[in-house]
Amino acid sequence: MKSVTLRGSGEPIFVQKIMCLGQNYTEHAKEMKLDVPVSPVFFLKPPSAIIHQGEQIIIPAISHDVHHEVELTVLIGKSGKNISRESALQYVTGYGIGLDMTMRDVQLEAKKKGLPWSLAKGFDTAAPLSEFIPAVLVGNPMSLSIQLKINGTVRQSSSTSKLIFPVDTIIEYISQFMILERGDVIYTGTPEGVSRVDHGDTLEAFLQHADGHILTSLSVSIQ
Repeated sequence: MKSVTLRGSGEPIFVQKIMCLGQNYTEHAKEMKLDVPVSPVFFLKPPSAIIHQGEQIIIPAISHDVHHEVELTVLIGKSGKNISRESALQYVTGYGIGLDMTMRDVQLEAKKKGLPWSLAKGFDTAAPLSEFIPAVLVGNPMSLSIQLKINGTVRQSSSTSKLIFPVDTIIEYISQFMILERGDVIYTGTPEGVSRVDHGDTLEAFLQHADGHILTSLSVSIQ
């Protein structure tokens, strides 16, 4: 079973499930030529897709157009069902930075046929994750910056203040339909700027306070 680390905890936390928000930044929805959603849109990745610092993303042979999507990630610390927005952040134990790697050509073909696109999002190595920072050290999750560099060049840069659905709303919504458990990870959505990656690329993702202080980071490469 795949695990993640919470800085200072000293023990691995085993991941139960990964829930990912789609179209949660207005400008990203526009660049994908999609309508801005009126309620959260989420999908699942298997925990087997997780990789960590210094590991490699392996592009499946069926795809020729894999895209990067940098995102604030949320680590759930205790179980809850039908969680209220007011109490939602009490269920969060940590925040991190992650990449939602997407076989865009595979996804678009599935969408055209009206088929599920789990393969496009859930392949092995499709969920790189950083170390998580304790929520108490992060403060307000809606005042953070996320950034992705590829080979040293900034490709994505935005603020969590631009999330259409903030973290507490996401938790409230998802917990109506499935119980949230310790070790669950939520990808909160990506801003605009997604594009193709190529073999040999190095991807560096950063989660920062508004003042530029780096909370946590992640570096992976494309095999």
